[in-house]
Amino acid sequence: MPSGGVFDIPGKLNRIQELEQRSQQPGFWDDPQSAQKIMQELSALRDKVEVWEGLARRAHDALELYQMAEDDPALLTELEAEAEALEAELDEREFTLALSGPYDSGSAILSIHAGAGGTEAQDWAQMLLRMYLRWAEKHGFKTFITDETEGEEAGIKSVTVEVNGPNAYGLLKAEKGVHRLVRLSPFDANNRRHTSFAKVEVMPVLDEDIEIQIDPKDIEVEVFLSSGAGGQNVQKNQTAVRIRHLPTGIVVTSQNERSQTQNREMAMRVLRGKLYELEQERLAAEKAKLKGKVEDANFGSQIRSYVLHPYQLVKDLRTGVETSNTTAVLDGEIDPFIEAWLKNNLQDAA
Repeated sequence: MPSGGVFDIPGKLNRIQELEQRSQQPGFWDDPQSAQKIMQELSALRDKVEVWEGLARRAHDALELYQMAEDDPALLTELEAEAEALEAELDEREFTLALSGPYDSGSAILSIHAGAGGTEAQDWAQMLLRMYLRWAEKHGFKTFITDETEGEEAGIKSVTVEVNGPNAYGLLKAEKGVHRLVRLSPFDANNRRHTSFAKVEVMPVLDEDIEIQIDPKDIEVEVFLSSGAGGQNVQKNQTAVRIRHLPTGIVVTSQNERSQTQNREMAMRVLRGKLYELEQERLAAEKAKLKGKVEDANFGSQIRSYVLHPYQLVKDLRTGVETSNTTAVLDGEIDPFIEAWLKNNLQDAA
């Protein structure tokens, strides 16, 4: 069983020892919230180490038995079954490792922006929204649209959705990037083939105590009449909030909450998530430079192509995973793409 890289059992054991020492310090429970987080991390680490050490023991025992019973067909059959079971569990645990980032276990904020192309691109953005809402529903995640700008004729110009549930961010971060659609246009009187683009952004929902520094002097806050959902009352008062972060130029909007205060809180959550992602992109670019790899770390590159004409094919351009069942994909069956991307990332990190 590997001890370094993404497994890093010695590193986890050192962290366990460090947290155990902190938990035994006088006054540890004076800050119950902080203490509880430390104990949760400690418990999770212990569980992970126990699982990997258990797998290592099973593999070692199986190898010893195999060497002792090379001429016993019955025992060899039993050992083959154990080897298959170990391999299946290892695959499952490796996928769990792919969701071991600092915020992977939490909820996510997903934004979709229609690219250039007017109604075509806006309709494609709405198709992607439907795909992700279907995917979230299949996983038992709760979704809430916090901001939505409709297209002039059809579709949406942009939308922001909060996806609440375990590992929502860890899974959805695989979807960052530009999604390309090729189809016969339902909006073209001549029924010509069109290519449309939409950009997907994914941010983690961060706890309030996570340090993302936002100086009040660095933001401009604008309130306006909401045009989103929430009942007739949102039309009567300036409840919608738009926040501009001056140093980065990031603009976030929330208008589907029922009060200005709630919308401001939601907009700040989105801004915190975007600033976190911006920092991750910067770190990824530095890491790629050190490795001598040429990578687009801003997630602005095309990641997946959806072709509905002249043939049916959805292909992920990062992993090569593809399927001709475009209907299933657009109905939310995107897990094969997500899992392949996560496993690729796991191998790169090893």
